[in-house]
Amino acid sequence: MKASWTMALALGATLSACGGDADRSGAVGIDGSSTVYPITEAVAEEYMIANDGAVRVTVGISGTGGGFKRFCAGETDINDASRAIKGSELEACGAAGVEAIELPVAFDGLSVVVNPQNDWVDCLTVGELRRIWEPESAVSSWTHVRDDFPDVELRLYGPGTDSGTFDYFTEAIVGEEDASRADYTASEDDNVLVQGVAGDRGALGYFGYAYYEENADRMKIVPVDSGAGCVAPSPETVNSGAYAPLSRPVFIYVSSGALERPAVVDFVRFYMDNAAALVREVGYIPLQPAQYQDNIDRVDAASAATS
Repeated sequence: MKASWTMALALGATLSACGGDADRSGAVGIDGSSTVYPITEAVAEEYMIANDGAVRVTVGISGTGGGFKRFCAGETDINDASRAIKGSELEACGAAGVEAIELPVAFDGLSVVVNPQNDWVDCLTVGELRRIWEPESAVSSWTHVRDDFPDVELRLYGPGTDSGTFDYFTEAIVGEEDASRADYTASEDDNVLVQGVAGDRGALGYFGYAYYEENADRMKIVPVDSGAGCVAPSPETVNSGAYAPLSRPVFIYVSSGALERPAVVDFVRFYMDNAAALVREVGYIPLQPAQYQDNIDRVDAASAATS
Protein backbone atom coordinates (compact mmCIF):
# COMPACT_ATOMS: atom_id res chain seq x y z
CA MET A 1 0.00 0.00 0.00
CA LYS A 2 1.29 3.45 -0.81
CA ALA A 3 2.49 5.29 2.27
CA SER A 4 1.18 8.84 2.40
CA TRP A 5 1.18 9.54 6.08
CA THR A 6 2.66 12.92 6.78
CA MET A 7 2.26 13.39 10.47
CA ALA A 8 5.69 12.85 11.95
CA LEU A 9 5.93 16.31 13.48
CA ALA A 10 2.64 16.11 15.36
CA LEU A 11 3.20 12.51 16.35
CA GLY A 12 6.67 13.22 17.64
CA ALA A 13 5.18 15.63 20.12
CA THR A 14 2.81 12.92 21.28
CA LEU A 15 5.65 10.45 21.75
CA SER A 16 7.45 12.67 24.21
CA ALA A 17 4.25 12.98 26.21
CA CYS A 18 3.52 9.29 26.44
CA GLY A 19 6.89 7.69 26.92
CA GLY A 20 8.22 9.49 29.97
CA ASP A 21 11.66 8.31 31.01
CA ALA A 22 10.96 4.69 30.08
CA ASP A 23 13.69 2.77 28.29
CA ARG A 24 12.49 3.04 24.71
CA SER A 25 14.82 0.61 22.97
CA GLY A 26 14.68 -2.86 21.54
CA ALA A 27 12.14 -4.36 19.17
CA VAL A 28 8.39 -4.88 18.84
CA GLY A 29 7.23 -7.87 16.77
CA ILE A 30 3.81 -7.77 15.07
CA ASP A 31 2.08 -10.15 12.65
CA GLY A 32 -1.45 -10.98 11.54
CA SER A 33 -4.18 -9.46 9.39
CA SER A 34 -3.41 -7.81 6.07
CA THR A 35 -6.60 -5.76 6.56
CA VAL A 36 -5.19 -4.17 9.72
CA TYR A 37 -1.65 -4.01 8.31
CA PRO A 38 -1.98 -0.53 6.71
CA ILE A 39 -2.93 0.99 10.07
CA THR A 40 -0.24 -0.74 12.09
CA GLU A 41 2.42 -0.18 9.44
CA ALA A 42 1.59 3.56 9.37
CA VAL A 43 1.82 3.74 13.16
CA ALA A 44 5.07 1.76 13.16
CA GLU A 45 6.67 4.05 10.57
CA GLU A 46 5.73 7.19 12.46
CA TYR A 47 6.77 5.70 15.80
CA MET A 48 10.21 4.78 14.53
CA ILE A 49 10.65 8.25 13.04
CA ALA A 50 9.64 9.87 16.31
CA ASN A 51 11.93 7.48 18.20
CA ASP A 52 14.96 8.06 15.96
CA GLY A 53 14.97 4.32 15.32
CA ALA A 54 15.70 3.38 18.93
CA VAL A 55 12.88 0.83 18.79
CA ARG A 56 12.58 -1.36 15.69
CA VAL A 57 8.98 -2.33 14.88
CA THR A 58 8.40 -5.13 12.35
CA VAL A 59 4.93 -5.83 10.92
CA GLY A 60 4.18 -9.10 9.07
CA ILE A 61 1.15 -10.32 7.08
CA SER A 62 0.29 -13.91 7.95
CA GLY A 63 -3.46 -13.39 8.14
CA THR A 64 -5.39 -13.12 11.39
CA GLY A 65 -5.38 -16.87 12.06
CA GLY A 66 -1.77 -17.36 10.96
CA GLY A 67 -0.75 -14.47 13.15
CA PHE A 68 -2.54 -15.88 16.19
CA LYS A 69 -0.60 -19.13 15.81
CA ARG A 70 2.64 -17.17 16.21
CA PHE A 71 1.21 -14.85 18.89
CA CYS A 72 -0.05 -17.71 21.06
CA ALA A 73 3.32 -19.44 20.70
CA GLY A 74 4.98 -16.34 22.16
CA GLU A 75 6.76 -15.46 18.90
CA THR A 76 5.22 -11.99 18.55
CA ASP A 77 4.17 -9.19 20.90
CA ILE A 78 1.07 -7.99 19.03
CA ASN A 79 -1.34 -9.58 16.56
CA ASP A 80 -3.36 -7.60 14.02
CA ALA A 81 -6.84 -9.11 13.72
CA SER A 82 -9.79 -8.43 11.41
CA ARG A 83 -12.05 -10.51 13.66
CA ALA A 84 -12.27 -11.29 17.36
CA ILE A 85 -10.04 -14.05 18.70
CA LYS A 86 -11.66 -17.52 18.59
CA GLY A 87 -12.21 -19.72 21.63
CA SER A 88 -9.76 -22.27 20.25
CA GLU A 89 -7.13 -19.56 19.89
CA LEU A 90 -7.74 -18.35 23.45
CA GLU A 91 -7.22 -21.92 24.63
CA ALA A 92 -3.97 -22.17 22.68
CA CYS A 93 -2.77 -18.89 24.15
CA GLY A 94 -3.78 -19.98 27.65
CA ALA A 95 -1.98 -23.29 27.32
CA ALA A 96 1.20 -21.40 26.43
CA GLY A 97 0.76 -18.86 29.25
CA VAL A 98 0.00 -16.00 26.85
CA GLU A 99 -2.77 -13.59 27.93
CA ALA A 100 -4.26 -11.64 25.02
CA ILE A 101 -5.55 -8.10 25.58
CA GLU A 102 -8.08 -7.10 22.91
CA LEU A 103 -7.95 -3.49 21.70
CA PRO A 104 -10.35 -2.32 18.95
CA VAL A 105 -8.62 0.18 16.63
CA ALA A 106 -11.01 0.98 13.74
CA PHE A 107 -14.10 0.06 11.75
CA ASP A 108 -13.92 -1.53 8.31
CA GLY A 109 -16.49 -1.92 5.56
CA LEU A 110 -15.55 -5.21 3.97
CA SER A 111 -15.77 -4.33 0.28
CA VAL A 112 -17.10 -6.33 -2.69
CA VAL A 113 -15.43 -5.23 -5.93
CA VAL A 114 -15.40 -5.99 -9.65
CA ASN A 115 -13.28 -4.92 -12.59
CA PRO A 116 -14.00 -1.38 -13.94
CA GLN A 117 -14.93 -2.92 -17.34
CA ASN A 118 -17.82 -4.69 -15.66
CA ASP A 119 -20.74 -2.47 -16.77
CA TRP A 120 -23.57 -4.82 -15.81
CA VAL A 121 -23.33 -4.99 -12.01
CA ASP A 122 -24.52 -2.04 -9.93
CA CYS A 123 -25.60 -3.97 -6.82
CA LEU A 124 -25.71 -7.54 -5.49
CA THR A 125 -28.00 -8.95 -2.84
CA VAL A 126 -26.73 -10.98 0.09
CA GLY A 127 -28.55 -13.95 -1.44
CA GLU A 128 -26.72 -13.56 -4.75
CA LEU A 129 -23.38 -13.31 -2.98
CA ARG A 130 -24.26 -16.42 -0.99
CA ARG A 131 -25.02 -18.40 -4.16
CA ILE A 132 -21.73 -17.26 -5.68
CA TRP A 133 -19.54 -18.14 -2.67
CA GLU A 134 -21.26 -21.07 -0.96
CA PRO A 135 -19.53 -24.49 -0.92
CA GLU A 136 -20.00 -26.51 -4.13
CA SER A 137 -21.45 -23.46 -5.89
CA ALA A 138 -22.10 -24.11 -9.59
CA VAL A 139 -22.05 -20.40 -10.46
CA SER A 140 -19.34 -20.05 -13.09
CA SER A 141 -20.72 -17.30 -15.34
CA TRP A 142 -22.24 -13.91 -14.59
CA THR A 143 -25.43 -15.05 -16.31
CA HIS A 144 -25.82 -17.65 -13.55
CA VAL A 145 -26.13 -14.78 -11.08
CA ARG A 146 -28.92 -12.99 -12.98
CA ASP A 147 -30.50 -13.84 -16.29
CA ASP A 148 -29.88 -10.39 -17.73
CA PHE A 149 -26.17 -10.47 -16.93
CA PRO A 150 -23.86 -11.44 -19.83
CA ASP A 151 -22.37 -14.89 -20.29
CA VAL A 152 -18.92 -13.82 -19.07
CA GLU A 153 -16.85 -16.25 -17.03
CA LEU A 154 -16.97 -15.32 -13.33
CA ARG A 155 -13.57 -15.58 -11.67
CA LEU A 156 -13.31 -15.09 -7.92
CA TYR A 157 -10.63 -13.52 -5.73
CA GLY A 158 -10.72 -13.64 -1.94
CA PRO A 159 -8.72 -14.07 1.25
CA GLY A 160 -7.20 -17.41 2.20
CA THR A 161 -8.37 -19.54 5.09
CA ASP A 162 -5.89 -17.99 7.55
CA SER A 163 -7.55 -14.60 7.04
CA GLY A 164 -9.97 -13.08 9.52
CA THR A 165 -11.69 -11.42 6.56
CA PHE A 166 -12.41 -14.91 5.17
CA ASP A 167 -13.89 -15.94 8.52
CA TYR A 168 -16.04 -12.81 8.77
CA PHE A 169 -17.28 -12.85 5.16
CA THR A 170 -18.24 -16.52 5.16
CA GLU A 171 -20.20 -16.16 8.40
CA ALA A 172 -21.91 -12.90 7.35
CA ILE A 173 -22.71 -13.91 3.75
CA VAL A 174 -22.79 -17.71 3.56
CA GLY A 175 -24.13 -18.11 7.09
CA GLU A 176 -21.40 -20.35 8.46
CA GLU A 177 -17.82 -19.43 9.31
CA ASP A 178 -15.26 -20.97 6.93
CA ALA A 179 -17.98 -22.25 4.56
CA SER A 180 -16.79 -21.31 1.07
CA ARG A 181 -16.26 -22.74 -2.37
CA ALA A 182 -12.60 -23.56 -2.88
CA ASP A 183 -12.18 -22.83 -6.59
CA TYR A 184 -11.04 -19.23 -6.34
CA THR A 185 -7.77 -17.30 -6.25
CA ALA A 186 -6.93 -17.01 -2.56
CA SER A 187 -4.29 -14.94 -0.78
CA GLU A 188 -3.72 -13.54 2.72
CA ASP A 189 -2.10 -10.54 0.99
CA ASP A 190 -4.88 -8.17 -0.16
CA ASN A 191 -2.54 -6.55 -2.68
CA VAL A 192 -2.52 -9.84 -4.61
CA LEU A 193 -6.32 -9.75 -4.74
CA VAL A 194 -6.29 -6.13 -5.92
CA GLN A 195 -3.97 -7.08 -8.78
CA GLY A 196 -6.22 -9.97 -9.74
CA VAL A 197 -9.46 -7.97 -9.85
CA ALA A 198 -7.83 -5.02 -11.60
CA GLY A 199 -6.59 -7.25 -14.42
CA ASP A 200 -9.63 -9.48 -15.00
CA ARG A 201 -12.86 -8.23 -16.67
CA GLY A 202 -14.89 -11.12 -15.24
CA ALA A 203 -13.51 -10.83 -11.70
CA LEU A 204 -15.32 -10.42 -8.40
CA GLY A 205 -13.45 -10.15 -5.11
CA TYR A 206 -13.66 -8.94 -1.54
CA PHE A 207 -11.24 -7.37 0.97
CA GLY A 208 -10.89 -4.49 3.43
CA TYR A 209 -12.18 -1.01 2.54
CA ALA A 210 -8.74 0.61 2.70
CA TYR A 211 -7.54 -1.52 -0.20
CA TYR A 212 -10.53 -0.44 -2.28
CA GLU A 213 -10.06 3.23 -1.42
CA GLU A 214 -6.37 3.05 -2.25
CA ASN A 215 -7.15 1.46 -5.63
CA ALA A 216 -10.52 3.05 -6.47
CA ASP A 217 -9.32 4.02 -9.95
CA ARG A 218 -8.56 0.37 -10.77
CA MET A 219 -11.79 -1.30 -9.66
CA LYS A 220 -15.49 -0.74 -9.11
CA ILE A 221 -17.26 -1.03 -5.79
CA VAL A 222 -20.43 -3.16 -5.64
CA PRO A 223 -23.15 -1.94 -3.24
CA VAL A 224 -24.75 -4.72 -1.18
CA ASP A 225 -28.49 -5.15 -0.57
CA SER A 226 -29.24 -6.95 2.70
CA GLY A 227 -32.97 -6.22 2.44
CA ALA A 228 -33.06 -2.46 2.93
CA GLY A 229 -31.81 -1.41 -0.50
CA CYS A 230 -28.38 -1.15 -2.09
CA VAL A 231 -25.73 0.41 0.17
CA ALA A 232 -22.08 1.05 -0.72
CA PRO A 233 -19.37 1.15 1.96
CA SER A 234 -18.25 4.64 2.98
CA PRO A 235 -17.15 6.25 6.25
CA GLU A 236 -20.74 7.36 6.81
CA THR A 237 -22.49 4.04 6.04
CA VAL A 238 -19.93 2.00 7.96
CA ASN A 239 -20.07 4.29 10.99
CA SER A 240 -23.87 4.27 11.05
CA GLY A 241 -24.11 0.51 10.50
CA ALA A 242 -26.17 1.05 7.32
CA TYR A 243 -23.60 -0.98 5.37
CA ALA A 244 -24.75 -4.33 6.69
CA PRO A 245 -23.80 -7.06 7.18
CA LEU A 246 -20.22 -6.23 6.16
CA SER A 247 -19.34 -3.42 8.62
CA ARG A 248 -17.06 -4.71 11.37
CA PRO A 249 -14.54 -3.63 14.02
CA VAL A 250 -10.87 -4.55 13.61
CA PHE A 251 -8.40 -5.08 16.45
CA ILE A 252 -4.90 -5.49 17.72
CA TYR A 253 -4.18 -8.04 20.46
CA VAL A 254 -1.33 -7.36 22.84
CA SER A 255 0.43 -10.01 24.93
CA SER A 256 0.25 -9.00 28.58
CA GLY A 257 3.70 -10.54 29.05
CA ALA A 258 5.12 -8.23 26.40
CA LEU A 259 3.92 -5.26 28.45
CA GLU A 260 6.79 -5.96 30.85
CA ARG A 261 8.95 -4.24 28.21
CA PRO A 262 8.68 -0.42 28.16
CA ALA A 263 9.09 -0.31 24.39
CA VAL A 264 5.91 -2.35 23.86
CA VAL A 265 3.91 -0.21 26.32
CA ASP A 266 5.21 2.94 24.71
CA PHE A 267 4.39 1.72 21.19
CA VAL A 268 0.83 0.71 22.10
CA ARG A 269 0.18 4.04 23.84
CA PHE A 270 1.56 5.84 20.77
CA TYR A 271 -0.72 3.69 18.60
CA MET A 272 -3.83 4.72 20.52
CA ASP A 273 -2.81 8.38 20.83
CA ASN A 274 -2.50 8.68 17.04
CA ALA A 275 -4.85 6.03 15.67
CA ALA A 276 -7.74 8.37 14.90
CA ALA A 277 -5.70 10.39 12.38
CA LEU A 278 -3.78 7.49 10.85
CA VAL A 279 -6.80 5.18 10.59
CA ARG A 280 -8.60 7.67 8.36
CA GLU A 281 -5.42 8.44 6.43
CA VAL A 282 -5.04 4.82 5.34
CA GLY A 283 -8.73 4.42 4.48
CA TYR A 284 -10.55 3.04 7.52
CA ILE A 285 -13.02 4.62 9.95
CA PRO A 286 -11.77 5.76 13.36
CA LEU A 287 -13.35 4.92 16.70
CA GLN A 288 -14.54 7.62 19.09
CA PRO A 289 -11.72 9.31 21.10
CA ALA A 290 -13.05 7.86 24.36
CA GLN A 291 -12.56 4.33 22.98
CA TYR A 292 -8.87 4.96 22.28
CA GLN A 293 -8.46 6.42 25.78
CA ASP A 294 -10.15 3.35 27.23
CA ASN A 295 -7.57 1.21 25.39
CA ILE A 296 -4.76 3.27 26.91
CA ASP A 297 -6.23 2.91 30.38
CA ARG A 298 -6.44 -0.86 29.96
CA VAL A 299 -2.86 -1.11 28.73
CA ASP A 300 -1.63 1.03 31.60
CA ALA A 301 -3.50 -1.14 34.10
CA ALA A 302 -2.13 -4.35 32.57
CA SER A 303 1.38 -2.90 32.50
CA ALA A 304 1.16 -1.87 36.16
CA ALA A 305 0.03 -5.38 37.05
CA THR A 306 3.14 -6.89 35.45
CA SER A 307 5.61 -4.54 37.13
